[in-house]
Amino acid sequence: MLRLTNKRREEASVKRALTLENEIELIEGCRAGKDSARRELYTLYSKQMLAVCYRYTGDVDAAHDVLHDGFIKIFTHFTFRGECALSTWVTRVMVTQSIDYLRRQQRFSQLVVNEEQLPDMVDEASIAETGGRLSEEVLMAFVAELPPGCRTVFNLYVFEEKSHKEIAELLHIKEHSSTSQLHRAKSLLAKRIKEYTEYERK
Repeated sequence: MLRLTNKRREEASVKRALTLENEIELIEGCRAGKDSARRELYTLYSKQMLAVCYRYTGDVDAAHDVLHDGFIKIFTHFTFRGECALSTWVTRVMVTQSIDYLRRQQRFSQLVVNEEQLPDMVDEASIAETGGRLSEEVLMAFVAELPPGCRTVFNLYVFEEKSHKEIAELLHIKEHSSTSQLHRAKSLLAKRIKEYTEYERK
């Protein structure tokens, strides 16, 4: 399955909404703790970041909680130094917050699976073609339905473009567990997409 480009499209849309001058002013305002700058930052990114949190938690209420905690962290410890796009930095904070939430919920116990538990190999080209015809909303709903362990690995690999080595270090698992969980996520998504498309044809 090809790595998705949704993240780049989302970032591009936000970048277009912010001129460089306005972004610098916003960053300086947030560093100074100005409420007006914080409100603007929240307005700009809350919808996009809620989608990020939901991708990881798979639960709307939990996503709102993580979003809230993430912005509290941003507002109280605004450590952005301009090493990347502001939207990229905000996303990183939300991803970290989401992973912390899942860790507290002990959702990573499902990350270790036996080889016999893994589904058969999938035709990634075929699934990518079929999935490309579905709406983004439907695809994100399918991702949210995945078990927490493989959903987290899938999100990190596809959306954050992390390597299996980086994922293993981040989640404190073996690299092999990351590759196995990605395969499991792809297989479960392929099955779900197939079921959905067959149902739609009826």
